Parts: sequence; C-alpha cells; structure tokens
Amino acid sequence: MLVFKEKKALLLRLREPERILNVIHTAKKVLFKGAEYVAVPHRLDETRVLRSLGHDAPSPIRYHYDWPGRFAPFDAQRDAAAFLTTHKRAFNLSELGTGKSLASLWAYDFLKKQGKVNKALIIAPLSTLERTWADEIFNHFPHLTCAVLHGTRDKRIKLLKQDLDIYIINHDGLSIIEPALRARQDIDLVVVDEIAQCARNASTDRWKVINTIVNKHKKKRACWGMTGTPTPNAPTDAWAQCRLLVPEKVPPYFNRFKMQVMRQVSQFSWIPKPDATDIVKDIMQPAVRFTRDECVDLPPLMYETRLVNLTKEQTKACKEMMVRLQTQAEDGDITAVNEAVKMAKLIQIACGVVYADDGSEVTIPSNPRIQETKDIVASAEGKVIVFVPYVSSVKMVAEELSADFTVEVIHGRVKKSERDRIFGEFQRGKDLKVIVAQPAAMSHGLTLTAASTIVWYSCVTSNEVFEQANGRINRPGQKMNNFIIMLEGTKVEKRIYSRLKNKQKMQGALLDEIKAHRSKVMS
Repeated sequence: MLVFKEKKALLLRLREPERILNVIHTAKKVLFKGAEYVAVPHRLDETRVLRSLGHDAPSPIRYHYDWPGRFAPFDAQRDAAAFLTTHKRAFNLSELGTGKSLASLWAYDFLKKQGKVNKALIIAPLSTLERTWADEIFNHFPHLTCAVLHGTRDKRIKLLKQDLDIYIINHDGLSIIEPALRARQDIDLVVVDEIAQCARNASTDRWKVINTIVNKHKKKRACWGMTGTPTPNAPTDAWAQCRLLVPEKVPPYFNRFKMQVMRQVSQFSWIPKPDATDIVKDIMQPAVRFTRDECVDLPPLMYETRLVNLTKEQTKACKEMMVRLQTQAEDGDITAVNEAVKMAKLIQIACGVVYADDGSEVTIPSNPRIQETKDIVASAEGKVIVFVPYVSSVKMVAEELSADFTVEVIHGRVKKSERDRIFGEFQRGKDLKVIVAQPAAMSHGLTLTAASTIVWYSCVTSNEVFEQANGRINRPGQKMNNFIIMLEGTKVEKRIYSRLKNKQKMQGALLDEIKAHRSKVMS
C-alpha cells in the first residue's frame, strides 16, 4: 500500500481489485509507474472500510494533519492518536506519563476538522481538570474553546449552556447536571480519563451516570477510555469498563464474567485463572498501549502538577494563618531568618498535620490529597516514592496508603540498618510498591531506579533537597523515563513549586504571597 500524500490517496495493488471497487464506490483503477493500482481517497470513512476488509490502512491523521501545539508529538502520542481516530470505541491503556491526554485531544481535533465529531465531553479526576486538560487545550489548541464544569450546579449549567468545543467535568460532578448533559445531542464524543478508577464497579451511582451519558443516547456516542492500570485489583475490574465501552465483548452479568476469569478456592476466596490475563486482553479491545520504556523519545524527566482541593478545615486554617502573617509583615516581624519557619506552617496545613507551639501534633482532615496520592500510585505501572516534608505527615500518609499497597517508611529517625533493608527490598524485590519518605532523609547518595514515579505530597523549601530527592530515580542505570508529580492545593505551594522548578531562591516567596493576598483582599 502506497500513500500518495499530494493527492490524499492510498494506492493498492490487488489481484482482485473488484473486491475493493464494489465496496468503496469512491475508489477507482489508476495507472502508476506502468502498473495498475486501485486508488482510494485517504479519508476516515474509506480507511475504516479498508481496515474492516483486512488492509492495514494508516489513519489520515498521520499524513494530513498539522499537529498544532508548542511541540511535535512523541511517537507514542502520534500512534495513539492515529489509533483513536479509526475507532469510535477504544481503550488507551498506556502508562502514566506517556501523553494520553494530549494524544486524545489531537485525535479529537482532527476528527472535528474532518466533520466526524462536533463537541466533546471529558470526564476526569478533579485534580486534572485545570492543570492537565484545560492547560493542554490552552497551550496546544488555541482555536478550540473549552470550559471546566466545576462549582455549584447553577454555575455548571451556565457553563454547559455556552456554545463551546470541549466540556471538562470531574467524575462525581456528572450526577449534579446529568439531565442537562443527557439532553445535549451535539456532544458526540466522550473521553473517560482514569476509567479504571471511576468505572470499576457497575453497581455504583458513578458508573450508572457515566453509562447513561455514554450509552443511553439517540445516537451511540463515540467513547475513549483511558487508564494505565486497567485491572488494579483483579481481572474482574475489566468487566464494568467493558460494559461501558464495549458491552458486546462481555457477558451482561458480572457473576458470569467472574466465573470466566476467577477460580473459587474457599467460601470467601477467589484467585485468577491461569488464562485470566489473556481473557482480559481479548475483551478490552480495541486498545492501544505504550509503556514509558517503549517511548524512547520521551524526555528523561517529566514534571506534572496536580491540583488538589483543601478541606474546609484546611481552608479555614490557611486563611487564619495568612491574616496573622499579613499583620506580622506589616509590623516588620517577618525576616529572612524566620520566613522559612512561617512557610513551614502553611505547608504543614496542606499536609494535614501541624506542629503546635508546644510540640504536639494537630491533625487536620486532608482527604482529597490522600485520595489523589492513592489514585496516582494505583495508576503507576511500577514503583513509587512519595515525598512528604514532615515526619508526622510521613506516618499519616503511609498509614493511609498501607490499606491498599505494600508500603515502607523512611525518615530521619529510621536506623541505617533498617533503611538498607528497605532500599534493598525496594530495588530488588517485587512486593514493595511504595516508599513514603521525608525528602531530607533521601537526598544524597541513593540509587532507587526501581521507581520511575515520584509524588511530592507537598513541597520543600530547599532547591538542593528538591533536586537531590528527584535524583534518586534519575540516575545512571535507570532504564525508565521518570515522572515527577507535584500536589498543589495552596497559593504558597504554587509559588514554591514555581521557584523550585526554575531553581530560584526561596527568600521572599512568602512575602510575595502575603502581598498578593493583601491586594486580593483589598480589591
């Protein structure tokens, strides 16, 4: 098969050309370099027909698309986008950090320009609405309009009524405006980000709402499901996802599917059958998957910021702290010497455990940050290091994660012999998934290349500690691309992360934030 780019045509040399000519009426016989070919317009409809007939026709996006944005796509992104354009229902099972979000946006943009889709609805975790999805659209697709449907019901409805290209909403926000979304006949593509997290159980209200929007529509909506870990707990996790995207691939009842992939060993215990993995691979189709190891053109170190909501208690504590700091700043009580100490209080609030003046620990609910960390660890294909600035918070985070993962803890009070045991097990063992660590305790001399993902639960105020801690996984011998995810819930964290990434001094960061806060209050 030849691609005639100038004429936007595919040239096929066939023994039985009528097999194509009788099905694709836009095809015709042509002479090319003295040989007879069948010329087929290189468009989406014709490409899909050729594929159904067993011909490996490339998606037109590879040859007839300008790939807008600040940079060219990685090979995996180009391949994933091409795959999605040729499938109305499909899974993208690529690992965390391989560019799934941007690949799906390129695919949507191409389909829209071809007149194959109109508007898109992106259903994603709350933390990714702005910094992942909205930012990607803003930075790469200035010709597309979008809105993040977040806030009160009235605000969401108002935003939904706007004539935009893309609407972005969190998983749990769907139920708030479900009738309005269901009524929008012009939304014909749905992208479900982290589908394994939100659609693992078909008995939940969350799944039922997504199913209503995706499948109970006058015209069957196109839908792409994205996750790097399709079966985080058991092969049975695949059933609800498939019922959502490709219901014809699985039995209509969960127990029937469970019997296919699991074997009962006691009254309350089931284990996967030997062929369970193959069964899951067969049913979760069509699908595309790339590991970070396969993406050789990815940068060796990638950064991503995830926004996390503060709880009411955290919000109140931050406001009260900023009022006190503003007064102290006006009185000249904040100096270069004590600025870091006062910033530390705000970081402690974000972490959920604050040291009182008498040295006692005060716990503040921080559920969204905990849940986001759990979601990241679950989505990561390999091992993960979670950096938490303070010992009390290290213990709290480790305890929360231990309910779902094998976790070890590293901080300044852990003896060297115990550290060596943990590091050895992490590097060479299979069971240990997560290390929750105080970054200062892991900033020098360590090689932990078994991990490819670092989560900053909150920030540190030292450039040296930040760079050294990130360097634990980005070292000689590392065969995987590295992913640094920073959780951000406060303005101070945002300001500090910005300085850390740009290797700027921390001095004055708090005072700058106090000034910004004062201007906002007075405006």
